[in-house]
Amino acid sequence: MNTEELIQSLSQSVKPVPRRSLERRIALGIALGGLVAAVIVVAVLGIRPDLHDAMHGFSFWMKWIYTASLGAGAVSLVIQLARPTGTSLRSLWILAIPVLLLTGIGVGELASTPSQKWVAMWLGGSWRVCPWLVLTLSMPIFIGLLWSFRRLAPTRLRAAGATAGLAAGAWAATIYCLHCPEVSAIFVLTWYSLGIMFAAGLGALVGPRFLRW
Repeated sequence: MNTEELIQSLSQSVKPVPRRSLERRIALGIALGGLVAAVIVVAVLGIRPDLHDAMHGFSFWMKWIYTASLGAGAVSLVIQLARPTGTSLRSLWILAIPVLLLTGIGVGELASTPSQKWVAMWLGGSWRVCPWLVLTLSMPIFIGLLWSFRRLAPTRLRAAGATAGLAAGAWAATIYCLHCPEVSAIFVLTWYSLGIMFAAGLGALVGPRFLRW
């Protein structure tokens, strides 16, 4: 049997891949992990008691739009890197947009606040635990993404792990908003982002080990 005959015989029983199967699998992994993270927030951390009122204010949506935008941008990178040909990171610049927008809001807040209150705005009341809670909540989502990758074929394992961690951290931070009472943009920009970067760093560290195929 020559090479062409071998390829033809192997391809005869191959079923076509359903359209958008990759995107659906990644979305399912994030959804399953996000559900676990949401249960942790509700059962362990607790929903902030003023959530209904907070959802009518600017600061709540500022936090949610920032983290969800990072999450959506990171997922688009995850989808690219989940393919064997996913070698380009040129769309990474998209993640800078929410960061720059929140930076602008933070600068505006500082400009309209007396300087003696800047440190209090920056630290809030939960700066010591915020990054670690975001990292903890990201773990179920990251595990869900690892499950998604089991049937995919990434080739840049460290980059894929980092973007999966980034996506997990960003969506974990989005869920964490249900508990967190902080209202300052500079707080969110610093401590939320730090937790998200912790998750991305962990993903980069373990990616080559757990994403091999």
